[in-house]
Amino acid sequence: MLSELKNIAQLLVENKLLTTIGVIVFVSMIRRLILRHIRGDSNFLSEDQRKWISRTKNGAFSLLLLFLFLFWNTEISEFALSLTAIAVAVVVASKEIILCFTGSIQRASSRSFRIGDWIEVGNSRGEVIEHNLMATKIQEIDTHHGHYCYTGKTATLPNSLFFSTTVKNLNFMKRYVYHHFHLVIRGDINLYPHIPALLARIDDHSEDFMDIARRYNHVIERHAGVDLPGPEPYLYLSHTETGEQLVHVRLFCPTERAAELEQLIREDVMTLYCEKLLPAADGKLSEQTERPEAETATPSTPA
Repeated sequence: MLSELKNIAQLLVENKLLTTIGVIVFVSMIRRLILRHIRGDSNFLSEDQRKWISRTKNGAFSLLLLFLFLFWNTEISEFALSLTAIAVAVVVASKEIILCFTGSIQRASSRSFRIGDWIEVGNSRGEVIEHNLMATKIQEIDTHHGHYCYTGKTATLPNSLFFSTTVKNLNFMKRYVYHHFHLVIRGDINLYPHIPALLARIDDHSEDFMDIARRYNHVIERHAGVDLPGPEPYLYLSHTETGEQLVHVRLFCPTERAAELEQLIREDVMTLYCEKLLPAADGKLSEQTERPEAETATPSTPA
């Protein structure tokens, strides 16, 4: 029995290609079984599941890489010596691959993000769902239109981008966000007396989460080490180049409710505009049009 095992081991060592294929198949099967066990029957992956899936994939890849390096050490050494004359050409040709490897090391050393974080790289924003030595995969999020929802698109970013593009960690935006928007009001209408009433309406909409917002805002300030704008809603007015008034609103609110609160506040402003401001403006306009007619009427001469 022992002699048979020695013969099999010697055969495997002599047939390195066959052994390599067998090891790759075996590790792939173990990897697939572990991933299936982690995923289970759930339709949506949790953050912990994504972390363990990424660790399993990276661990299996690293294990195979280590095995191949040790098992083919002699051949690799001979091959490396044969490449001495063309080493510069190999480095130039593999520039992007080297940058991806070093970008992965830079990401791990700086701890700029981890799985589950929201990040922004260039024009891409999304939640990190997987990262390895070559690339980082994100689930794209639409934050440009104030909805903060998943688009259903998956973006794969090469790690070389981390050297040439700024990486922004938006992890705090997963729960609460500073939401900015503005409304355009046309007409010669004085909105300043109505700001307190609008702020009171915004406070009514924010009443149920304001205590949590204050605590979360304090946590962000302590983590960032800077004095951030407070959680209280803020409203101010400005004008466009053509004379229309802009009502700017800033909210610190739960991310999933940002679009809903924006619609409620827009409804309040438009209700105020249509019910009070617009009739008052029309009344002033009619008085201004009647007054010139009265001034142009000629008085009758006495008989």
